Amino acid sequence: EEAVQRLLKDFYIVRISWVFGVNGKNFIKTMLRLSEEREEISVVSDQIGSPTYTKDLAETLVALMESGRFGIYHATNEGICSWAEFAAETMRLAGKSTRIKEISTSEYKTAAKRPLNSRLSKSSLDKAGIPRLPHWKDALGRYLKELSKTA
Repeated sequence: EEAVQRLLKDFYIVRISWVFGVNGKNFIKTMLRLSEEREEISVVSDQIGSPTYTKDLAETLVALMESGRFGIYHATNEGICSWAEFAAETMRLAGKSTRIKEISTSEYKTAAKRPLNSRLSKSSLDKAGIPRLPHWKDALGRYLKELSKTA
């Protein structure tokens, strides 16, 4: 980001988090796969953020470029949740009976340290007149429908 800002006068820097889409691996696909193998999945409940659906992000990126309003933006779906809430809503919408067991970050051993708070302010989108992305629950529902068509 710093190099882009130093070298270019006009640029878009778009920060995103918790990305999911049809292509590639993601948290939702992992949860759905694990739901086929387990009755209960342990998921951290003390890390919060806003998921980002690639389809919604693409529409926002197009709107940004068409606006010509260069700058730094945060673009995630509306609303916040923990990973455990995200997993539970995934199970509910997918009609799965798998239980989500809430655990703390300290109970979940991983090589990469994860931030407890990944929320991003979308005020820069507001100032540029760019519509905010839909709520993450709406995005998740649309994504699961799209995913079922490609399966």
